[in-house]
Amino acid sequence: MTPDHDRSRSPAGRTPLPELLRAHRRAAGLTQAELASRAGVGVRTVRDLERGRSIRPQRTTVELLAGALALTGTSLAAFLAAARGAGAEQALPDATSTTFAVSGNATSADAPADPSVALPPPVALIGRERDLTELAGMLTAERGPRLVSLVGLAGVGKTALATSVAHLVASAHPAGVAGVLVGEGSDGPDVLAASMSVLGVARLSELVALLAGRPTLLVMDAVEHAPGPVAATLHRLMGALPSLRVLVTGRHPVGLPGERVWPVAPLDVPPPEAEHSGLESWPAVALFTARLAQVRREPPTPAELPALAALVRRLGGLPLAIELMAARGRLLDLTELLDRYGDRVLDLATPADASAHPGWDAPEALTSRTSGPDSGAAVSVAVTLRDAVAFSYRLLAPDERAALRQLAVFGNRWSVELAEEMLADEADRDGTVAIDPVPLLDRFVELGLLSVRGTGSFRFRLLDAVRDYAVEQAAGAGELTFIRRRHAEVIARLVARTASDLIGPRVPDAVHRLDEMSSDISSSLAHAATDDPLTALRLAACLTRWWRFRGRDVVGRQWLRRLLADPRTADADPLLRGWATLGVARLAAEHGAGAEELSTARAAFDTFRQAGDVTGELEARNVLGTLLISVGRQDEAREQAEALLRLAARNGRTRDLAVAQNSLAWHEIRAGDLAAARRRLAAVDRLAAESGEQRLRVLGWANRAEVARLEGWYADAIDRGRRAIVALSELGDPGRRRRVLGTVGLALAQDGRVAEATEVLTELRAGGVEAVPARPTVPRPRSDDAVLAWGGPEVGLCALIEGNLALHRGDRELAAEWFAAAADHAGQDRRDAVEALVGLAASTADPAVLDRLDRVCVESGIRLLPQESGLLYALTAARGGPAQ
Repeated sequence: MTPDHDRSRSPAGRTPLPELLRAHRRAAGLTQAELASRAGVGVRTVRDLERGRSIRPQRTTVELLAGALALTGTSLAAFLAAARGAGAEQALPDATSTTFAVSGNATSADAPADPSVALPPPVALIGRERDLTELAGMLTAERGPRLVSLVGLAGVGKTALATSVAHLVASAHPAGVAGVLVGEGSDGPDVLAASMSVLGVARLSELVALLAGRPTLLVMDAVEHAPGPVAATLHRLMGALPSLRVLVTGRHPVGLPGERVWPVAPLDVPPPEAEHSGLESWPAVALFTARLAQVRREPPTPAELPALAALVRRLGGLPLAIELMAARGRLLDLTELLDRYGDRVLDLATPADASAHPGWDAPEALTSRTSGPDSGAAVSVAVTLRDAVAFSYRLLAPDERAALRQLAVFGNRWSVELAEEMLADEADRDGTVAIDPVPLLDRFVELGLLSVRGTGSFRFRLLDAVRDYAVEQAAGAGELTFIRRRHAEVIARLVARTASDLIGPRVPDAVHRLDEMSSDISSSLAHAATDDPLTALRLAACLTRWWRFRGRDVVGRQWLRRLLADPRTADADPLLRGWATLGVARLAAEHGAGAEELSTARAAFDTFRQAGDVTGELEARNVLGTLLISVGRQDEAREQAEALLRLAARNGRTRDLAVAQNSLAWHEIRAGDLAAARRRLAAVDRLAAESGEQRLRVLGWANRAEVARLEGWYADAIDRGRRAIVALSELGDPGRRRRVLGTVGLALAQDGRVAEATEVLTELRAGGVEAVPARPTVPRPRSDDAVLAWGGPEVGLCALIEGNLALHRGDRELAAEWFAAAADHAGQDRRDAVEALVGLAASTADPAVLDRLDRVCVESGIRLLPQESGLLYALTAARGGPAQ
């Protein structure tokens, strides 16, 4: 007997799945229970499919039913086609417990003696090697846990991971590996019957006899659909079957004794500073590009790589979100995807019509009932990422939700201590009542909402989708402004605690700590500048050194000036305003704007002097000395350095003694006394070592390299300079590093090492100069616009190196062009200008250049070195007088 395919056809001319299944079952002479047992699925699954109440059966369930009915050829094709199209024609499942056989050799009385049950192929996983290895080890270890729960957010890949693990450990479970998919609203008898059915029996006593102590693995998927019944069933099964192990997946743990919870984290994403050429090594990027290849032929272009990295970071490495985003790559390039969806990640939706996406394993949650269970009417809807996160959010208690909303304000990783500050009672400002956040964090990890990675204290991070959803909830509850204000206060206290370590032996750790919190620092500063400018000023005043070390001097100066100008900070503590004011001057010096802030530095000095703040006065004298040099007032700058030395000695400040000696070493170089400069730099090294100030020691090494170069000891200068460059790379401070790189480049050029000097030029131009031509344009521009056209402060150094290389090649005309350019763009250090003019005079024998050189030497108080005077001897003799 064969089913009648002409009755009750769908509007598309296809027999609906309920009638087709019923006809095939009756043709095979099977009852619903017999078909369920033969297929290894639940009786309720068969019943609901035939009643039209299961709107979108799992593909595995359909294939098992087709196998049990022995369908082949056109009958099989029609059956599968009807199942794929069922979503548009059938109603929502009510309370089902569907099952799927994963593998095994268990049989029942109604099933064939040796059923041909195919093992569903495992999904090709990306970035899950560690999970696979460790989970397989747990499930095969003699004393491993009997219950392992894979928990995590919807779409993180729990089911795919469980299936792959089941394949790996199948050989270690000779009694079989079987699986149960828990349906929404299933009760205890449903879950128990499905579990026993898939293992080939109808009663627990039969299962005990069948397994006979042989190892068995039961995989139970989506246990959050019926947490109570699942827990009761597993408690009963594991009590009766000592050889049974269970691997479950769900949004939360089962909650039984001895359960091993394994949070399934999203895939690793590349950090912002990751090189574009190595993006494919990051699992989230690899998954995105693999899924993108399914919808477009071309791999991401080099121009799309920044958008690719930003997209996977924005998606938080969540596999479902990555796959949904990549699917949109059929129509949009990656830059367009980022622009369109970068701020709308929570709106990403799964397909509403499964029949339009063959092969898509749509979860039951993709449908929504619009009428009664027996009406046969349903509407397919798209489920957004927001819906997925909302399910897990609803599992939290009210106080847990409130904590999640508060912690969602952190943009990057944070520590337990920061969480404790963030969650402190607003009425308990002194922190007398401690709130331990660890149980809350443990709960978030348990539900897969929180990622814990790394070994440092800053290792906690909410998943991006979770953070976005929690911020939405906070905004809806009217809490967001308060939470952001608290966040700014917490970050300001963290930065204040860290700022003291930006001087001394803990500088690298302090800089790294602030680097880790850079996104939170930026967001806190941006919010507080409008909402609470006093907190913003406290925060910014402590960031001066970090901004300088990280080459953010322009932005930092802008923030400080804005906050100082805000009338709401006018009544702030004078010392706080003094430090902020001094920060403006210090940062201005980094980008050649020191002349604009000389009066600012003097105001800060007066504030500290009046308040008797020795630390502030020492810092202010140091900054004043730097600014005075930049405006050509070297004698006043030396007076500040000598006053700094006396004040530091009087107050026993070892570090500040080293700072003063370092400044005075430059003045010795200016005066042409290189021996005195060497002695001062030796003192710098000793004092910096005594105070544990590694950065000061490195600056001393850099200056010692410059002294060696000026003395003509080029090999020594190169070795010392390269040593300082490595150390500065580790410590930060890119501006200083570029200056030392210039010293090394000059030494290489003067020593005739052309290839190495050219490499330095390439690095200098790539790192700080945007538009330096290969050789100067002739005629050279003489206006101030030339500075803008040429780029940054390294222009003069690059031109000086090029001039020396041209001299080495014997091209005096080209050398003259480069030395002229170097003299025009010498920057703050007038010694560079003197050296450029010496080279220009030696290349051209132009007496007018000597006159210009004399003026610069007189204005800056710089004396020519013996070798420089020797180069100019013939020219000065012809002119009738020595250069200065």
